[in-house]
Amino acid sequence: MDITAKLIEEFKLRPDHVENVLKLLDEGNTIPFIARYRKEMTGAIDDQVLRALNDRYEYLKNLEKRKEEVAKAITEQEKMTEEIQAAIDAAQTMTEVEDVYRPFKQKKKTRASVATEKGLKPLADFIMEQSGDPYAEAEKYINEEKGVSSVKDAIDGAKDIIAEVISDNAELRKKLRTLLEKHGEMQVKLVKDDERGTYAMYSEYAELVPEIKNHRILAINRGEKEECLKVKIFFEPDIAKRVCTAKFIKNKSEKECAKLIEEAADDGYDRLIEPSIQREVRAILTDRAGEQAIKMFEVNLRPLLLQPPVKGKVTLGLDPGYRTGCKVAVVDETGKVLDTSVIFPVPPKPDIEGSARIIKALIKKHNVDVISIGNGTASKETEIFVVDLLKDPEIDRNVTYAVVNEAGASVYSASPLAVEEFPDLDLTKRSAISIARRLQDPLAELIKIDPKSIGVGQYQHDMDKKRLDAVLGGVLEDCVNSVGVDLNTASVSLLKYVAGLNAGIAKNIVAYREENGKFSSRSQLLKVSKLGAKAYEQCAGFLRITDGKNIMDNTAVHPESYKKAEKLLSLFGYGDEDVKQRRISDLPLKVKEFGEDKAAEYCELDKATMNDIIAELVKPGRDIRDSLPQRQLRKDILGIEDLAVGMEVEGVVRNVIDFGAFVDIGVHQDGLVHISEITDKYIRHPSDVLKVGQPVKAVIISLDKGKQRIGLSLKQVRKQAN
Repeated sequence: MDITAKLIEEFKLRPDHVENVLKLLDEGNTIPFIARYRKEMTGAIDDQVLRALNDRYEYLKNLEKRKEEVAKAITEQEKMTEEIQAAIDAAQTMTEVEDVYRPFKQKKKTRASVATEKGLKPLADFIMEQSGDPYAEAEKYINEEKGVSSVKDAIDGAKDIIAEVISDNAELRKKLRTLLEKHGEMQVKLVKDDERGTYAMYSEYAELVPEIKNHRILAINRGEKEECLKVKIFFEPDIAKRVCTAKFIKNKSEKECAKLIEEAADDGYDRLIEPSIQREVRAILTDRAGEQAIKMFEVNLRPLLLQPPVKGKVTLGLDPGYRTGCKVAVVDETGKVLDTSVIFPVPPKPDIEGSARIIKALIKKHNVDVISIGNGTASKETEIFVVDLLKDPEIDRNVTYAVVNEAGASVYSASPLAVEEFPDLDLTKRSAISIARRLQDPLAELIKIDPKSIGVGQYQHDMDKKRLDAVLGGVLEDCVNSVGVDLNTASVSLLKYVAGLNAGIAKNIVAYREENGKFSSRSQLLKVSKLGAKAYEQCAGFLRITDGKNIMDNTAVHPESYKKAEKLLSLFGYGDEDVKQRRISDLPLKVKEFGEDKAAEYCELDKATMNDIIAELVKPGRDIRDSLPQRQLRKDILGIEDLAVGMEVEGVVRNVIDFGAFVDIGVHQDGLVHISEITDKYIRHPSDVLKVGQPVKAVIISLDKGKQRIGLSLKQVRKQAN
């Protein structure tokens, strides 16, 4: 297989771009580095396409390696033929390669291997040839010592061998697998259910395999694992058996041989093929559904991590709770902990007055600007307490609040990292600190938490852990590098996701910083233990120094391009001081008037890289998140009792799933927008239109206050507007 040619065909990219990407990957370059700093070589392919291409590249390399291993194993058995080699070469998946190898694998003791030991393989071959009387031939194989005491014993043993030969046929297995995938019916029966009736809809459930939704496959798998459901894929056995016999019965005039082959094929299908193909198709469906679920997790996680930070505000974090109270933490503009406390504003032992006194004192003492409330247990009651408190005339500051997703805060608070950060605080107060900080800088705080605990996916605990970790790790890496990291304040948790770095080097950077003081230039990174030239090349452009010697150290301009950037500035009469003082806002216009191609050639830059450099120089220290819709800070609250069908509400998308999206509209329970209520236009998936963190307007179309269910419509907002 020509891997490069296949990737070009599948990804519809220019051959030279694919060749360059593969070369860069093989040289050990990271995805963020290639995406940002090698645009001229790749045609400016973005990081997500690069990751997909890299995943496929790794799969195809492993496929080729497995083909070589299988071919070698068959050759060593002296059984290789041109036909077998051609089948190996033509295989497009690992499953197809294993189908070819199946007859040559060392098997455990089977009925066929027992029959072969009895010397019945030639009789099986005779029957398969269909050129004589099988019963007369079988008499030659009667041998009491070998356990073949009659013609029937000989025939039965030969049929066991034929059944296995049919079962091991790669072409037949592929055909049957395709039939099950295209025409099979998944049948589900309810064995038992939990108290919530989770699997009630599957009491008598059947759906054609090609029509079943991915999220339903995962739900059925979970129900089966919990022994609540019994599952099988049904395909008409008579049709399947006819497919088996049609391939092997060559001469119908030899009725006796044909009948024996048919019997062997029936037995082989029932005993060997059908259970195996069932497992394979279930695995294919699960892999497909798993990939979709992982993709959804990836799609949701990216905008969650890239939520705009609430910068420059002293923040008071509240981790709500009933019995143990509401934990409080105040952090300054940089996230440094200033104070902690515990209040009891909600049942079972509410102390509203005492709680208000503590919060008002903290607001006054530390000049608190905003309150961050976790959205977990007792969140609604705590939010009501905060709203009432902010109406108090004694609070002379313009304090606002926001409810943040606290998923994973408890995981972080009990982690070794949290213990290392706050050894003198109990885990409940660490959780309040996390809730405060994730409002100030969601990326810097959420990066500390296993992404599976952030709560923006479906069935994440049922996924292939290695694959899920790899994909989500890629998202974390892409987000961290697209934003950039302050070299003098970043934690090890953040630094380890910078391109070219790992946890060990990240610790060495922090250790160097603590021993030698702040970095004043990127080039100092080369003094850090175990950070060599290659790692420096990969990471330098993503690390920022806000008050360093060179203003370009506070941009995404790579050190390799500093001289070319200076040449560009001097071409239009600018210098470093102009960049520092932000006096080059007209640089893009000047370059355009001069001619982009001409300017790029003069500076020895490709046009894409030159434009990236211009954008960075015009706004040094820029944060891409600042251009995104900002978080809504509140002063008042809605309760579900305040809602009514037909009311228009504003909200923020909390989670996107296969059948719709959950939207936070400011009440304790998120509303659900079904996919059919997102837009009048056809969309394949809710993620085509909606992203986590996206502000939306919606109309309430259904309301069940008893069950706390809110149905929303986005498309009806447009209809009302018209």
